[in-house]
Amino acid sequence: MRLGVLDVGSNTVHLLVVDAHHGAHPWPAHSEKVVLRLAEQIGPDGALTEAGADGLVKAVGMAKAAAAGLEADDLIAFATSAVRDATNAADVLARVRDETGVRLAVLSGADEARMTFLAVRRWFGWSAGRLLVLDIGGGSLEIAAGIDEDPAAAVSLPLGAGRLTRERLRVDPASVAPPSAEAVEKLREYVDGRLDKVVDQMTEVGWDRTVATSKTFRTLARLAGAAPSGSGLWVRRSLTRAGLRQVIGFIRHIPPAKLMELEGVSAGRAHQLLAGAVVAEAVMRRLDLDSLDICPWALREGVILRRLDQLEPI
Repeated sequence: MRLGVLDVGSNTVHLLVVDAHHGAHPWPAHSEKVVLRLAEQIGPDGALTEAGADGLVKAVGMAKAAAAGLEADDLIAFATSAVRDATNAADVLARVRDETGVRLAVLSGADEARMTFLAVRRWFGWSAGRLLVLDIGGGSLEIAAGIDEDPAAAVSLPLGAGRLTRERLRVDPASVAPPSAEAVEKLREYVDGRLDKVVDQMTEVGWDRTVATSKTFRTLARLAGAAPSGSGLWVRRSLTRAGLRQVIGFIRHIPPAKLMELEGVSAGRAHQLLAGAVVAEAVMRRLDLDSLDICPWALREGVILRRLDQLEPI
């Protein structure tokens, strides 16, 4: 079947169309995204702004048309933390449904962690043993651990790169000055405080292999010397704690407007990179992780795999 997955995230609205069937590797047929940065369009009252809702409706409508043009047999549409946390989420979801005909399912943070864990498990296989999986999104950080396809522990924390950039560092894409050392240190202390309970929970489950997914981790790994995306999916990539510290050491002195000039850094997320790096370093330090393997599959692939699991084999 040809399956479309529409991921309304905190940074982008991403349509992925794959060709797949039960028990097979899902092969991408088409991918397109629109950068909306919904996490940064939450007003003081906690509601998604009218401009943010307008952009979302337009992006979802375009994605639906693209999926139809590619003759997708099914379209799975879901939203994560930006929509989930908005105080007017119900109204926004109703408007999307009424104006586009697309029903967005809102995933809980724990479900995000579980779906991502499934994708990583399928990518590395059973030989990986007990997995610890980290995923830094725009609005939240997901951590999961376990030995099965369904993790023994799955948590979500409001430590996304976009959220922390907006709420803690208070920088924007056009900023010509990097955040102050004081702001970065306060952010590190805040992240450490939010990780206290999670450290004990994950340590109790334990792990044999540590893995990271998401654009944030891939970008940090690239800056630390990992192979570029053009080298293909099958190239092994990793991020060491020592390499991450070196990356933080130089990006913290670079204005957000200049970070996008670095190889591997996307313009739409450049200003969020420092906050994401602070979260990554804090998690690795608190869990005493020396290195992370980078997995190219994440939440979208997990959703696809779960849908394919529901199909009856012929």
